[in-house]
Amino acid sequence: MGATAPGREDSWPESSLLGGLARPALERFLELGTRVPFPAGRVLMREAERSDFVLILLSGVVKATGLTHDGRDALLAVRMGGDLVGELAAVDGEPRSATVTACGPVAARVVQRDDFLGFLRRDPGTAHAVNASVVAKLRAANTLRIDFTGCDATTRLARVLHQIAMTHGVRVGAAVMIPWPITQPELATLAGAAEPTVQKALRKLRAAGVIATGYRTVRIEDLTRLRDIAFDEREW
Repeated sequence: MGATAPGREDSWPESSLLGGLARPALERFLELGTRVPFPAGRVLMREAERSDFVLILLSGVVKATGLTHDGRDALLAVRMGGDLVGELAAVDGEPRSATVTACGPVAARVVQRDDFLGFLRRDPGTAHAVNASVVAKLRAANTLRIDFTGCDATTRLARVLHQIAMTHGVRVGAAVMIPWPITQPELATLAGAAEPTVQKALRKLRAAGVIATGYRTVRIEDLTRLRDIAFDEREW
């Protein structure tokens, strides 16, 4: 679980790409490209466009969304400081598979494709770490799909919130805050449920004292209880 807010640089979780690199490799990697600040709401990459750069996220939070067949934006993933964004298009040269938007102020190093791929060829250790990061993202996506099989909407929502809390949550006393604005439509997309169903599930979790919600904010009040609801049907 993240121990610091996502606005801090150089305090990346060990599970992130930057947090897992040894100091010499990290310093070489962070010499690539140019550091650029982005304001909240800025679209950093757009689905289906052809662009040839990657983003090394130093601080802040971005969300990756994709357009559904009926024209809605589906939330695909959330990435924070320490993560790499845009590496798939850089590797295969294909169009972007998602739109990436800053959820708040973001700082990143913008690295052109040729510089990125050249560095990976010269630095096998970092190349291995990047590959492992890509595999971890794919495994997490597959696990989420499998775990949802046969679950009701409240259980799926609890699993989504628990996963976010464990990977990106920020401790605030005994509670855990999701450190970026998240909407009910986005939660519905992640949970694979209709928005009214998610609204009902949120009310149920609030009534049980598991979460507290405000305008686009979610705070986990009882992480243990949330885990029980997510993974032990007898507890709900």
